[in-house]
Order: sequence, then structure tokens, then C-alpha cells
Amino acid sequence: MIQPYILVLYYSRNGAVAQLAQQIARGVSHVEGIEARIRTVPPVSTTCEAVDPAIPNEGAPYVSLDDLRDCAGLALGSPTRFGNMAAPMKYFLDGTAPLWLSGELVGKPASVFSSTSSMHGGQESTLLSMMLPLIHQGMVLLGLPYTEPALNVTERGGTPYGATHVTGASGDHPLTSDEITLAKFQGERLARIALKLMV
Repeated sequence: MIQPYILVLYYSRNGAVAQLAQQIARGVSHVEGIEARIRTVPPVSTTCEAVDPAIPNEGAPYVSLDDLRDCAGLALGSPTRFGNMAAPMKYFLDGTAPLWLSGELVGKPASVFSSTSSMHGGQESTLLSMMLPLIHQGMVLLGLPYTEPALNVTERGGTPYGATHVTGASGDHPLTSDEITLAKFQGERLARIALKLMV
């Protein structure tokens, strides 16, 4: 029997969202009986499609609809683009209509995460924008409860809607200990609830 997995699906232009994805996957790994599967989406072009190789030269493999269909839960991540998810993530989600028609994601847990360069750069609106298609898919949305102490003391990233990171204007701020704690907690919480919902 194939072990159930949490799909940690992200788009990352400069690496910050990818770092959060790794921490969420580490949180998943703390739960016995489930694993993390990290995937990304390809960039999109304004002039043509299919210009990138089918397999990326580095980083996580590209996601397939099967990865999404077969997951026990989903952690979805994107950088902020004017308070919204990035176009490559939206492009992928727009192509998930077959899963919506079949109802194959209904009842599965999902969570979201993001990164911005500034404290008020649209993290929460980006997280909310990623939740909308998941609601339409019938997924069960999970946030970060304030019972996690790091959410009450973080001075940069972290929201009740999901884990976030503030990279700074130059994009060179590393993840803080609170941001790491919250991302791991999000992955662990998602994995534990996914296993309970599978029963």
C-alpha cells in the first residue's frame, strides 16, 4: 500500500517560498504514517507556453494533477503579487477543473503559506486568494491557531491564515526562528488532521 502524503505545492521566484515549503515538509515528517511530497509549478510566459523543460533543472519536480488528486492533504504556497497569488500558481489552479468536476478533493484538508518583501506587502490577502479555489474544490481549510505560542510573539512573518515570511526589500532576510516554528507547526498540524480525516 502506498503511504499517504501531504502535497507541499509552491511557486517560488527567489527561493523564500521554497524555504517555507521545506519547513512545512519537515513538520509533516514529525508525524508517523504520512510523508511530504514537495512539488512546484512551472513559470508562465506572456508570449508562449511550454518553453521550459518537462523536468526542472533544479529544485522540486513539477506537479501533476495526479499528485493533487492522490494527496491526503495540501499545503499551497506562493509569493505575493500585488496582494494576490503569483500567476504560475493561478495558472495551475485554473487547470484543476477535472478534479472539481469529479469532486476528488472534497473533504481533504488544505493550508496556505506565502512570502513578501515587506511587513504589509499583502501576505494575508494572498493567503485568502489561495483559499478561494480550495473552497470551491470542497477542501477543509486549516489555519494556525493562537494556541501556537510563536504566533503571539512573531515580529515578522506568521498569520492565523498560514505561515509567512518577510524577506526584506533586498530579499536577503533568512527565515526567523518564529517563522520556522510556525511553518513546521503548520505541516505537522496538516498531517495529523489528514490522517484523522482518512479514517
